[in-house]
Amino acid sequence: MQDLISPEIHTITRNILADYDHKRPIDKLDVFNQPDSKVIYELIQELVRVAYPGFSKDKNYRIYDIRNNLSMVIEDIAFRLNKQVAIALRYGQRADDIRLAETRDQAQRITLEFLRKIPEIREYLATDVEAVFDGDPAAESADEIIFAYPGLYAITIFRFAHVLYQLGVPVIPRIMTELAHSKTGIDINPGATIGKYFMIDHGTGIVVGETTEIGEHVKVYQGVTLGALSTSGGRKLFNKKRHPTIEDYVTIYSGASILGGDTVIGRGAVIGGNVFLTKSVAPDTKVSVKNQELRYNQGKREVQEVEADPDAAWFYVI
Repeated sequence: MQDLISPEIHTITRNILADYDHKRPIDKLDVFNQPDSKVIYELIQELVRVAYPGFSKDKNYRIYDIRNNLSMVIEDIAFRLNKQVAIALRYGQRADDIRLAETRDQAQRITLEFLRKIPEIREYLATDVEAVFDGDPAAESADEIIFAYPGLYAITIFRFAHVLYQLGVPVIPRIMTELAHSKTGIDINPGATIGKYFMIDHGTGIVVGETTEIGEHVKVYQGVTLGALSTSGGRKLFNKKRHPTIEDYVTIYSGASILGGDTVIGRGAVIGGNVFLTKSVAPDTKVSVKNQELRYNQGKREVQEVEADPDAAWFYVI
């Protein structure tokens, strides 16, 4: 058989390597000054251990006293997070000696502030677990929710990432929430603001945009989008309020889309399944899509279904 690859491989390789010389963002070769997604994923696992200390085992440290074990985990988080934050702070910049010293000091301050906020993060997470347990009759215990619910996992990663976002850390918070997104199908931008007692039921396909504001005791079902009306403005929309505000005690059922920075869903409102909203809703309002007309073919005879209950189209619990 004729060898077609060997005579060409050197020329092809040379052309590919030459293609890296165009100075485009995709041509970056400095792998040692980029945040390491593998390390960040390992940090997430350690942070989840710190958030829920009795729900995972650590095979790296054979220590009988779990508090001693967690002390070592927290020190490891501090060491690795500090290094990743320093890299992120100088991401895309020329790293001279002055800049290196500045980012080292800044990274240490950010790391310490982040670690100090972990008890506050856990306070929020405790309310999230409570909200899921109270709102889901299928949940047998809080333990089951912590072990198995993807919604809580996504919220947990968001809570940690949001604090780093608030502390001005580039890149890393988004990597964290995208890792949670890839695992759960739930996309929460770390810039979103979410109050206590937040419940995600099922969760797959949920999207929460960067400038979304969510109050307390809010329940969101699968397939919900809290998004922007349009991104055609591109970079001109940077730092602008593009996503909706959801006030306290709101329930949003599956498939609903709520769009726009001026859109406010008032306290106690209920948004039905498959609703598409670009305008504000007053408090204690129920919004639903008008009942669809269902037809069933039974042989040659067509039967039309008439829905007697006007609420039946949107009010349901899975």
